Amino acid sequence: MDIDFLSAKKKTPIGVHLVAGGTAGLAEALCCHPLDTIKVRMQLSRGSRTPGAKPRGFLATGASIIKKESPLGLYKGLGAVATGIVPKMAIRFASFEQYKALLADKNGKTSSPNVFLAGLGAGVTEAVMVVCPMEVVKIRLQAQVHSMTDPLDVPKYRNAAHALWLILREEGPATLYRGVALTALRQSTNQAANFTSYTELKKLLQKWQPEYPDGGLPAWQTAIIGLISGAVGPFTNAPIDTIKTRIQRATKQPGETAWSRLTSVAGKMFKEEGPSAFYKGITPRVARVAPGQAVVFAVYERVRRLIEKDQDAEVTHSE
Repeated sequence: MDIDFLSAKKKTPIGVHLVAGGTAGLAEALCCHPLDTIKVRMQLSRGSRTPGAKPRGFLATGASIIKKESPLGLYKGLGAVATGIVPKMAIRFASFEQYKALLADKNGKTSSPNVFLAGLGAGVTEAVMVVCPMEVVKIRLQAQVHSMTDPLDVPKYRNAAHALWLILREEGPATLYRGVALTALRQSTNQAANFTSYTELKKLLQKWQPEYPDGGLPAWQTAIIGLISGAVGPFTNAPIDTIKTRIQRATKQPGETAWSRLTSVAGKMFKEEGPSAFYKGITPRVARVAPGQAVVFAVYERVRRLIEKDQDAEVTHSE
């Protein structure tokens, strides 16, 4: 992805988006997936019926998973994430560049409001094409409570491929798009906030450090602004993410529509668990998304520059 949003540069080939984005996404998944599993378990937990009892927190949830299911339990659903991460990142970066180019002025420059719109478009695109089906499979795997070390404790879904096969066989392809509207809303607001924040912070750093005019900031600076920009989205759309997780966890009921599903889940959460239920899992989500974006931007920028440097060297050598 050409992260230098405000200046016209030569177009980055789609293959660079795929390799750099996929590498960055895989690094993010390996580093941060345990936090996502904790987030999902917190979002799926029901409020305690005991008056005065506090809901299980971030650390307690993680400790419970490790105790009952071994540390490997924190990596449930990683297969679904790893399988989808390469196309997800490729689609995110490539579609963002396409939308950004469409919204650029005659000089090839894209304003901050249009960067925001390009981020919205990229988020919707990745949600529909990759994220929603991937998350349905991932959440089904993460929601299972079983030991990862006891061979006699056999779960319903054994791995990502098996979960996908069972979902398709028992519930049909449409199940993979349960909660797609909420997923698209979450992803679009995330990417709009993410790219816009990253753009403005990077522009500020470039202004302070003119020795980096081409956007090749040091990796630690890229990671820091990625961390900050990654934390913006979760605070703005936490209720959307929690409702989406509950919808994707449940099996479809006869006669149920997308709207009735949404209102039923949201209404039940509010009535039985109170407003705070919509923010369950916010701590591990921010702890997962923010460092995740730090990893993504740092790794992406590094890999992209290495590839482009090699390409430039090849061109120079051929000349």
